[in-house]
Amino acid sequence: MNETDAKPAAGRREWTGLAVLGLPTFLVSMDFSVLYLAVPHLTADLAPSGIQQLWIVDIYGFLIAGFLVTMGTLGDRIGRKRLLLAGSAVFGAASVVAAFSTSPEMLIASRAVLGVAGAAVMPSVLALVTGMFTDQKKRSRALAIYLTCFMGGLTLGPLVGGVLLNYFWWGSAFLVAVPGMVLLLVFGPALLPEQRAPQAGRLDPVSVLLSLAAILPFVYGLKELARNGWAWFPAVALVFGVAVGVVFVQRQRRLTHPLLDLRLFGNRTFRAVLIMMVVTSVVGTGTLLVLTLYLQNVSGLTPLAAGLLLIPPNVLMIIGNLASPPLASRVRPAYLIAGGLLVAAVGYVLYTLADSTSGPMMIFIAACVAMIGTGPMAALGNHLGMGAVPADKAGSGASIVQTTNELGLGLGVAVLGTLATAVYRRDVEGAVAAVPPDAADATRESIDRAVAAAGHLPAAQGGDLLAAARDAFTSGVHAVAIVSAVLYVGLAALVAVALGHARNSHGGEVAE
Repeated sequence: MNETDAKPAAGRREWTGLAVLGLPTFLVSMDFSVLYLAVPHLTADLAPSGIQQLWIVDIYGFLIAGFLVTMGTLGDRIGRKRLLLAGSAVFGAASVVAAFSTSPEMLIASRAVLGVAGAAVMPSVLALVTGMFTDQKKRSRALAIYLTCFMGGLTLGPLVGGVLLNYFWWGSAFLVAVPGMVLLLVFGPALLPEQRAPQAGRLDPVSVLLSLAAILPFVYGLKELARNGWAWFPAVALVFGVAVGVVFVQRQRRLTHPLLDLRLFGNRTFRAVLIMMVVTSVVGTGTLLVLTLYLQNVSGLTPLAAGLLLIPPNVLMIIGNLASPPLASRVRPAYLIAGGLLVAAVGYVLYTLADSTSGPMMIFIAACVAMIGTGPMAALGNHLGMGAVPADKAGSGASIVQTTNELGLGLGVAVLGTLATAVYRRDVEGAVAAVPPDAADATRESIDRAVAAAGHLPAAQGGDLLAAARDAFTSGVHAVAIVSAVLYVGLAALVAVALGHARNSHGGEVAE
């Protein structure tokens, strides 16, 4: 264990502080998805170009990913509560500016500031929660609640945005974050403890620049290649990011007080947790992409109906998340996580029972099984990972965990999205020979464009094309589901072996 049991046990103040920390966690995660439904409305008002519209949506996630490592280490140096409060103040102010933006440039700039502020908030919250709860059982429960707030924000973001847009203008999607940040700034100073590393050293500006020059091009290239396919500029950005990353790592090895302490990766528990989070992020994001496309373009649901259908599976994951810490007092965390991953693998196998005419019910059932199976991993992964990090490196450790998740999200779209597209294009090729060239090219491009193209053809010809495209895309869903199930079975075995030394919450854990 990294912290002694001599510290006082968590009491009412710590649990109230956790409730206060849930606010920024919920709001920052909600900002990832709350904008999706607002894009058509702000486009009509601000008239951004296609490139500007993409940056309005993407700049927030790019800068969060880019600044997480810097902000996590900065919190270790100047104090995690101080950084959290400063980041929350900036987040609230930038939300107001975004809400009342009068041009695309103004909205992009304010979203960029929101991303930097969000990067200050996220690792600070995770590090503070870890430090506030030194008892392993209570820490596990607290981290499960923290993750529930994060998942709740992601899940409810589109729904909150849709409700607000029914009654107010698009800027209201940003203003919803302001009251929560104000409450944090009012109650946080009294309820939250200050935590910092006693001998953290000064922040190295060159390392900060190198980390940004590595992460930002890498994430940009990954997302662009996943979204639009092969193009030379994103590929060069990806390679450039990797090259600068090598330089960054070499510099960290030489510094007495590095921005990123590479010794953390020497801990096998920490390494195993990072691998687990990458794989589950890849599977979660990749399958969500193809499932939303299936529900809309194969089952024929509206975007809102598809979003609502996916809320119950997310709620089940949250239930599995909250139920896992009590179970971990009886079952070793590794076995609980591995068992959950095997249940999730069964859910992914169930996706293969859906066909192009079966409707959304089988997808719904499979999603429920898969999501409840990921609950133990979601709840206990942060607990095991942060428990393996020295107390004075909690901010840095939290930033690594969250950066790993961000990279996994991008890889999920790139890897599994590409797989689904490749299978779809292979299977649809035989159907496009009988339609005009423009419709054939559109059909090869994506299932969305195939649906649109079929609507412009004569009824019989369009119906045949649409049926073939839906069959082909369903084959792509099956391929993604099978790969996801195999990955989860392999990950379950890895977790059982690599994390089997971690004891239950009564016995603490072994950090190695």
